[in-house]
Amino acid sequence: PRQDPGCEGFAAMGAYKYMEELYKKKQSDVLRFILRVRCWELRHLTAIHRASRPSRPDKARRMGYKAKQGYVIYRIRVRRGGRKRPVIRGQTYGKPKTHGVNQLKFARKLRSVAEERAGRACGNLRVLNSYWINQDSTYKFYEVIMVDPSHKAIRKDPRINWIC
Repeated sequence: PRQDPGCEGFAAMGAYKYMEELYKKKQSDVLRFILRVRCWELRHLTAIHRASRPSRPDKARRMGYKAKQGYVIYRIRVRRGGRKRPVIRGQTYGKPKTHGVNQLKFARKLRSVAEERAGRACGNLRVLNSYWINQDSTYKFYEVIMVDPSHKAIRKDPRINWIC
């Protein structure tokens, strides 16, 4: 098979596979530049906003997205870091075991928090799946795939109408 000069060691492959292989090497010059520029753009947008199209179409399709009516992509920004116990002046009361304030960890992943926030913001849509798109020192950014259960195209499609 023909060798592609841009991706060493891989046989000729389609566009989605090529994108998948690019995203596996996040330390490469190309992806580092793209991620840095995109992160700067994402920081200036609101915490929850609708995206006209997925920024990672290969990943979105693997997660169940189809480019047709009834499918919606939302971008969510979630703050990184642990969970601080919400107590006044660090006074927790009780036994010494419960005295921790700062080094606590939240039980759920930030990805599930992003899905929950998207679901709350759009009560008429159902969350199908989500995936990581970017991060910096303060935020993690996710794209959440949402489906409109009342849309005719979704209701008629036997592969997705279980969500209705």
